[in-house]
Amino acid sequence: MTDESFESVSGGWDESAEAWIAHLGDSGDFGRQFVLDEPMLAHIRDGGRGFSRALDVGCGEGRFCRMMRAEGIASIGIDPTVQLVKRARSLDPGGDYRIDQAETFDFGEGAFDLVVSYLTLVDIDDVDTAVSNMARALRPGGALLVANLTSFMTAGMPEGWSACCGTEKFSIDRYLEERSVWLEWQGIKIRNWHRPLQTYMQAFLKAGLVLNDFIEPSPSGGDPDKGDRYRRVPWFHILEWRKP
Repeated sequence: MTDESFESVSGGWDESAEAWIAHLGDSGDFGRQFVLDEPMLAHIRDGGRGFSRALDVGCGEGRFCRMMRAEGIASIGIDPTVQLVKRARSLDPGGDYRIDQAETFDFGEGAFDLVVSYLTLVDIDDVDTAVSNMARALRPGGALLVANLTSFMTAGMPEGWSACCGTEKFSIDRYLEERSVWLEWQGIKIRNWHRPLQTYMQAFLKAGLVLNDFIEPSPSGGDPDKGDRYRRVPWFHILEWRKP
């Protein structure tokens, strides 16, 4: 698919891309840098499995693609936001970054031994089709590595934290009701999806995948006050699924 022929399904990303790039910087935000990066990299290094070819679905500005390439893994990044893909290409001229989306990309069946979804499932409208497409792209024995916001976290959007009785509390509501929510901060305004965990698990299982690992990572380093929030509330989880 050429850049010119792609019709974006934005969810606010086209309008927020420049603010997102400024917000994330080169190192990533707190959650990526101090909570998710270390265990995500540990999974792709674990056990000497020797991943050789990876697809990063929703690669954004290419940050995790660059990390995988540094590990010696040939990586392709796809994202539907033109400005983010252009940024990825400028930061990594030797990389392979393409404008495409999770539900419609087509590299053929079994093209990769590793597919990564790093905080992208909450942005995807049709998660069943997207997960099925990711599974199709895996060779037998390959791994789908997913970092996602927990459904407890997204059930609290957009309010989340509030002051109550001399302390901060995080409130969730309507957990079983799937819905889209608009979030706004630092010039960024994007749409995320809240889905109960069952929705995601059923999508992976219907795609014929087998759960290999599940963790809820805690912060390591960074601002201790920020880290405290990630310990008080189940913020992220990481799942590794295998294709039989």
